Amino acid sequence: MKQLTIRDIAKCAVFTAILAVCSVISIPLPLGVPVNLALLGVYLAALMLPPGQAFFSVLAFVLLGTFGVPVFAGFRGGLSVLAGPTGGFIAGYLLTVLVISVLKARFGLKRRVIFPALVLGLLATYIPGIIWFAIVTGYGVGKALTACVIPFLPGDAAKIIIAAEVSLKVVKLLPARTSRT
Repeated sequence: MKQLTIRDIAKCAVFTAILAVCSVISIPLPLGVPVNLALLGVYLAALMLPPGQAFFSVLAFVLLGTFGVPVFAGFRGGLSVLAGPTGGFIAGYLLTVLVISVLKARFGLKRRVIFPALVLGLLATYIPGIIWFAIVTGYGVGKALTACVIPFLPGDAAKIIIAAEVSLKVVKLLPARTSRT
């Protein structure tokens, strides 16, 4: 594994900050899972950074929140958030960034790859999120799906489209990397 440069660490920090800003702006819902843009931040990190850096960015976000920095939805932080109804979704961000960034690294940043990768990434957030929500709340999987998936699908579709389009446009604007010999 290559050593991270100061530039690499700075890029990771920028995406951690983007994810934090996307997360804290939220709309609370009655059953405890708020609407926010956190997945957009995860998607952008996964699409625009190499897999290791993307994972590090999201891990930094999760650790900041775990240690009490108010980066989670509604300006919240601490272990109580992870132990609560949204903890599985936050943990799922780590799976999501891995799924998307590894697929992107393997197949390239192409429109035909990005959309399926983002949908698989969404599933990587939903699956642990729904399971944890059901455990914490005592709801069955059906009620958890009704509370945690169905109301969020239109917004999640919009986040997928925005992340795909932004990443494709930004990559076109960036200068081509030249290798150093």
